[in-house]
Amino acid sequence: MVPTATPSVAGRRVRTCRGVVTGDAIVGANIFRDLLAKIRGIVADRSGAYGTEPQRARQIAFGEFREEAMRLGGDSVVGIDLDYEVVRVSLE
Repeated sequence: MVPTATPSVAGRRVRTCRGVVTGDAIVGANIFRDLLAKIRGIVADRSGAYGTEPQRARQIAFGEFREEAMRLGGDSVVGIDLDYEVVRVSLE
């Protein structure tokens, strides 16, 4: 499976469009992570609690659209567009 944000894959020709595939991921830190992140945020710019969540969400979403593409008979996913939304709940 070749995932790419470009409209084509170098050295390969898009012969058939199998359809649009999507991948969604909702991840969140729990209250203990939120508290630790707030404490760590005082000491460091990027806390360990939140540093891995976007990467984990991306991996989940990529896995989902790979599975959907393969189910449709595709061998590549072109034109990938990632979008992030952050919802925060204040602990103060």
